Amino acid sequence: MNKAITDGIVFTPPAFKNGLSVWSSGDGTAGSDTYAGSGIAAYVPADADFGGCLELQKISSTQKLRYMGQTPLLPGCYLQIKARVKAVSGPLPSVRIAGWAGGAGDVHVAGLTEQGPAVALTNYGEVFEVTAIVGTGHRNGVDMPWGAAAIYGHFGLNLEGPNGSVVRIDDIEIVDATGVFLRDMIGVVDVRDYGARGDGVTDDSAAFEAADQAAEGRKVLVPAGTYLLAETVSMSSEIEFEGTVTMPDDKMLLLTKNYDLPTYISAFGDEALAFRKAFQALLNNSDHESLDLGGRKVAVTGPIDMQAAVPNKTGYSTRRVIRNGQFDVLSSTAWDTQTYTSQATYSPSDALKLTNVANIANIPVGALVQGAGVGREVYVRSKNVGAGEITLSSQLFDAAGTQTFTFRDFKYLLDFKGFNGLSKFGMEDIEFQCNSRCSAIRLAPSGATFVLKNCFISRPKDRGISSIGTGCQGMLIDGCQFLSAEDAETVPNRSSIALNANANDIKLRHNRATRFRHFAVLSGTNNMVLGNHFFQGDSVANGTRTGGLVLTSDFIASTVAENYVDNCFIEWTNEHDASPDFVTGFSFSALSITDNIFMSGDVAPWFSYIVVRPYGTGHFLNGLSVTGNKFRSTDGKIDRAERVDTTHAGLDYGRFVNVVYEANTYHNVTTHAVSPLRLKFTQNSAAKTWTIGSGNRLPFWGRARGCDSVVAVAPLLTGANAVRYQAPYVQLQQGTNKDQIRLNWSEALKGEVSVIMRVDG
Repeated sequence: MNKAITDGIVFTPPAFKNGLSVWSSGDGTAGSDTYAGSGIAAYVPADADFGGCLELQKISSTQKLRYMGQTPLLPGCYLQIKARVKAVSGPLPSVRIAGWAGGAGDVHVAGLTEQGPAVALTNYGEVFEVTAIVGTGHRNGVDMPWGAAAIYGHFGLNLEGPNGSVVRIDDIEIVDATGVFLRDMIGVVDVRDYGARGDGVTDDSAAFEAADQAAEGRKVLVPAGTYLLAETVSMSSEIEFEGTVTMPDDKMLLLTKNYDLPTYISAFGDEALAFRKAFQALLNNSDHESLDLGGRKVAVTGPIDMQAAVPNKTGYSTRRVIRNGQFDVLSSTAWDTQTYTSQATYSPSDALKLTNVANIANIPVGALVQGAGVGREVYVRSKNVGAGEITLSSQLFDAAGTQTFTFRDFKYLLDFKGFNGLSKFGMEDIEFQCNSRCSAIRLAPSGATFVLKNCFISRPKDRGISSIGTGCQGMLIDGCQFLSAEDAETVPNRSSIALNANANDIKLRHNRATRFRHFAVLSGTNNMVLGNHFFQGDSVANGTRTGGLVLTSDFIASTVAENYVDNCFIEWTNEHDASPDFVTGFSFSALSITDNIFMSGDVAPWFSYIVVRPYGTGHFLNGLSVTGNKFRSTDGKIDRAERVDTTHAGLDYGRFVNVVYEANTYHNVTTHAVSPLRLKFTQNSAAKTWTIGSGNRLPFWGRARGCDSVVAVAPLLTGANAVRYQAPYVQLQQGTNKDQIRLNWSEALKGEVSVIMRVDG
């Protein structure tokens, strides 16, 4: 900034050769005495040192020389007054720059410093330079800080000391010296001043760090250009990028003061690259626990390998969060699913391994495994190329022997599979706009407490969140929206899945999922599925539906509560068990389904909301609570709310234990299942045995394995109508389907009883 250049302001007074009538011996104000005709001052046209100059005799204790013109003072502008002086004869004086501060209305602004430092003239004929700086601000180097009240000055110099001295003075110069204070004024340090070239070839790493060290609280400016940073650079100062930087993948740009994605985008010029470098810094800088995307949309043309972005880390377990932005997937062949087929051998005795895998080098870690006897959502967790072995995410229920498997490698927007383990990692307030081109997130093979909160996973091509191992341990998915790309497809044609998990302790809370094939496939135990809304219907009359929540462990120890299960069902299987037949253990146990809303419309009458699907023989229910739910069918009735899918095997109804199925409500459901089931039965003719059926109301078409009470609610009468006071003994599991009980009396009786029977023993 220089007002003489930018605004054309003339600060320097006219040369002495132009006359002395504008040079005052007083303060320089209008009407003050001038040196014209004074007899003590004269213009000397040819001085050996100065050329033309003023020769002045000192006759006052302070001999003043002031330019009578008003030199303007502008806020933020600093003026340097310079004069060259030499003594000719007489006592040697001291000289200092001086001025008179003028305010509005041409009044003097009192109380200001109006002179600069004194310079003693110590030798005759020696030229001394006298300078001072005047300006509005109190800054180091400002000799006369005049503030905002002074709007102009009359400037010159003072001669001090004994009278009688004669001095010669070169033309006084006043220049704009604001540039001296510019860095201090605007708080900017330019990396070019510390050696940065910005040519894209020279390594500017040292220059960046030198500028950072010199900033001392000021901002570091990176001007236009391309700056090669060949080494890791850590900046503790705020930084502003007009130019861009380029650096190797394994070198880091660590920004402390303004660590956010917009700054990295300014630094690297490419959104996806900037995100990778910012993520790299997140896992290598202890000063920040989160990366703020700054509300920016990041356009992505290919999968982002999150571990490759941080090549110095293969695992991470310190809390880190990415938040507040959007990823927008653009069209590219990089998103195309790759499919491989390979022959391999499976043995239930080594239940998580495929051995003798042909062409194993071609099969990617993280690929979905498909084949005969393979359950849903089984992935390649790792592989040993030398041994020809693949480690699976889950066991296979009926794949013993050798067969050809298919491996489908979906492409994910954010892919964490390269990490050995990743824990305490979260993403919040982000939209993953997959645009039907890719899946959203693939988790690391191991780790704990991955968190997705208040996010949108919009139109994933195949999967929303995929767990290929145990990286989902303790996963929390809260307040998220999973929006299917298959809305227009009929239910049987849908293939996308919102999420899966293999490990334990999953929390799915208050999410919404639309028209996927499945909302969630959970293989582990101790899960909580609370307050979600997942719906999967279509407009096909009497249409089929798929499972919304699929639980694939028989001992599940989980709670499903307060969800809105809409045009889909809860499916409970043991398809991830290499020995699916029951031999020992708990079988299908420890599941609570409580206070949910179940609703369907225009479905086939055999549709049910709770489906148990054993993949092996001998299984039974051992701890199931279905209470407080609301079952409602619209546009037609359904037969039952619950059923057993016997595609692979049925249940052993003779072993049900601790099954509570009560306090549910039914609308347009033909059979209202209850256990304990309370019935009233009337025997109109006297008989020693009364057979009481359950009316198929015991859950899952179960057997009458228990009877809690038999209470007469009317007099027990003989055939002659004599009253008897008797209690029967009960025979359970009567009838062809074993869903009846038989009351045995000591004599033939008739009457009415209230009976409570149970499906469990």
